[in-house]
Amino acid sequence: MSKIDIGISENDRNAIAEGLKKLLADSYTLYLQTHNFHWNVEGPQFRELHLMFEEHYTELATAVDEIAERIRTLGVAAPGTYKAFVELSSIEEVEGVPEATEMVRLLTHGHEQVVKTCRESLKLAQEADDESSAALIGDRMRVHEKTAWMLRATLPK
Repeated sequence: MSKIDIGISENDRNAIAEGLKKLLADSYTLYLQTHNFHWNVEGPQFRELHLMFEEHYTELATAVDEIAERIRTLGVAAPGTYKAFVELSSIEEVEGVPEATEMVRLLTHGHEQVVKTCRESLKLAQEADDESSAALIGDRMRVHEKTAWMLRATLPK
C-alpha cells in the first residue's frame, strides 16, 4: 500500500484504529447476540421483540461494515474472525436461550457497553483531530444510546 497522507500521524492512525477495532468487535458481538435473540425469542411479546430485534441487527450489520472500512481507511487491517472479536470485545457471550425479558436486559446492557467503548474511541479520534472517525463514533454512540433507551422502555417497572 502506498503512503497514507491524510493529516493524521501513523501513530495516531494506529491508536484510533485500535479503538475502532474494539468498537467493531463489540458491534459484531452485539449483532450476533441480537440475531440469536431474534431467532429464539418466545412469549407474549414475541412479535414486538422479534421485529425490534430484526431492526436492531439489520442496523448493526451496516454499522460493522462502516467501522471496518474506517479502520481500513486509516491503513490498518480490520479484524474479521470470531477469535479476534472474542479477544477484543467487552460484551459477554450468552450461554443458552434466556427468557424474553432477560434478552431485553442483556441487549440493553450490550448497547450501553458499546456506548462506553465509543466514548473511549472518541477521545482518541478527537485528540488526533480525526473528524471523520469522531463523526462515525459519535453517530454510533447516538444509535446505541437511543436503542438502549428503547429497550429499557419495554422492561417492566
